[in-house]
Amino acid sequence: MTLQGRTVIKVAFTEVNDDNIIDILSKGLATHLANCTQICYLFNYYKGIQEILKREKTYRKEVNNKLVENHAEEIVSFKVGYLLNKPIQYIARKESTNSGALALLTDYMLYENKEGKDKSVAKHQSICGLGYRLTLVNPKFKPDNDESPYTITTIFPTKAFIIYTDEFDSKPLLGVFIDKIMIEGVEVQRLQAYDDKYKYTVINNVLVTKEAHTYGDIPLVEYPLNEERMGDFEKVLGLLDAINNVQSNRLDGVEQFIQSLMVFKNVDLDDENFKKLKEMGAIKIKDNGELEANVSFLTQELNQTQVQSLKNDLMNVVRTIVGMPTQQDGSKSVSSNNGAMAMSNGWQNADIRASETEIMFKDSERRFLRIALRIARALTKNTMNLMLGDIDIKFTRRNYEDLWVKSQTLTSMLKEPKIAPRLAFVSCGLFPDPEQAYEESKAHYEDYLKEQKALLEKKKDNNDDVEVEE
Repeated sequence: MTLQGRTVIKVAFTEVNDDNIIDILSKGLATHLANCTQICYLFNYYKGIQEILKREKTYRKEVNNKLVENHAEEIVSFKVGYLLNKPIQYIARKESTNSGALALLTDYMLYENKEGKDKSVAKHQSICGLGYRLTLVNPKFKPDNDESPYTITTIFPTKAFIIYTDEFDSKPLLGVFIDKIMIEGVEVQRLQAYDDKYKYTVINNVLVTKEAHTYGDIPLVEYPLNEERMGDFEKVLGLLDAINNVQSNRLDGVEQFIQSLMVFKNVDLDDENFKKLKEMGAIKIKDNGELEANVSFLTQELNQTQVQSLKNDLMNVVRTIVGMPTQQDGSKSVSSNNGAMAMSNGWQNADIRASETEIMFKDSERRFLRIALRIARALTKNTMNLMLGDIDIKFTRRNYEDLWVKSQTLTSMLKEPKIAPRLAFVSCGLFPDPEQAYEESKAHYEDYLKEQKALLEKKKDNNDDVEVEE
C-alpha cells in the first residue's frame, strides 16, 4: 500500500441546509472511507501486523522465519512521550487576566482528565496523522460539584471526519461522527453532523432530525499532525519492512546453518537408511577402490558483522528521517553539559520536530478552547469570564534541563525594570506552570516585604527606647 497522508475532505459547498446535507455527507463519506482503509492499515502496523508476516520463500520453504521488530510502536511512544511528558498548561497572556478564572479552567480540565485525553489524541496523530476531539455540554454539571461544564471525548479517527469548503481558506463546514444504533432489531449506521448552528442526524441516507445548538461553532475539532496528515512512521514504512526482512533472513541464516543439507559423494543411500542415519547420527561408508566416498554438510555461514552494520545503517536512517535521537555509541565522548547533550545525538532534531507538532496542535487546541470557554461562560453565568485572547497555550517539555542557566535568566530579567515580572516567569522556561509560580512568588514576596517592614519598625522602636548617656 502506497501511503502519502490522508486526503483532506472538501466539497464545493459554502453552507449547509436541508436540501444539500445528504449530498455533502455522501461525498464526504466516500473520501473518509478511502482514508479509513489507510488508517486501519497504519493502526494494524503499529500493533505489529506488518508485511513480513506475509513473507514467502521459493527455496527451503521450511525455514521461513517471520520476525517483527516493532519500531513503529517505538516511534509513536517516543513522539507522544516527548511532546506531552508534562501536561499542557494554560497561562495568562495579559496582566489583567483573572487568575481565579484561569485556575478554575485548570480545575475543569483536571476533572475531565484532559492530560490523558491529550495523549490519546497525540497517539492517533502519530499513528495515522489525525486526531479528533468532541466537546459537548455536560448535563451533570452544577456550580457546586466537581464536574466540568463540558465533556471532552476523543473519537477514533475512523469514526469521525471534518468536511471543509473547497475554497482557498478551506473553512470547516461540517463535523461528522459515525456510530451504530439498533432500530427494530436491525443495526444501522448513524451520522451526526454539526455545523455552527445545527446538529443533523442522518440514518440510511435520510435526514431524521435537525436541532439547533448554541455552541457557535463545530464542536468536533480535528487535530492534524501536519499539513499532509501523515503519521510519524508512515514515511519510513519501506525502511521498517527492510529491517524486518534483514532480521528474518538473519535468523533464517542461523537456522539453515544448523540444519545444513548433507552431501553424499559416491554414496548410494535409500530413504530407509537415510532415516536411520538421522536417528543414529552416524553412517558407515566404504570406497569401491575407484571412486572416493564422502559424506559432508553443505554449509555457508552468514556474515553477522556485515548484517549488523546494514541493520544499524537502516536504523540510523529511520531515526534521522522521523526525528529521533540516535543510539549512543559508548566509544564516543559526551559533554557533561546538558545543553551540549541536547544538541548532540539527534536531540536537537527531535526538539525541532516536536516544536513543529506544537504549532499544529495549538491551532486545533484554540478551536477546542473557544468552544469550552463558551460553554463554561454560559453555564457559570460568566463567573469564569475568560476569553480566548486571555489565554496562551504552553508546552512544558524538558523544563528540567539547564536549571542553573534558566535560574540566572529569571534573575537577570527580574532585575530589569523594563520587563514585567510575569513575563520573566513565563519566558525563562523554569516552571511547568509559570502562571501559578508567578502568583505564588508574588504572594510570597509581598509577605516578605511585610515581614521586613515589621522588623524595621521593631528595630526603630527598640532604638528609641535606648537612653543616651551624657
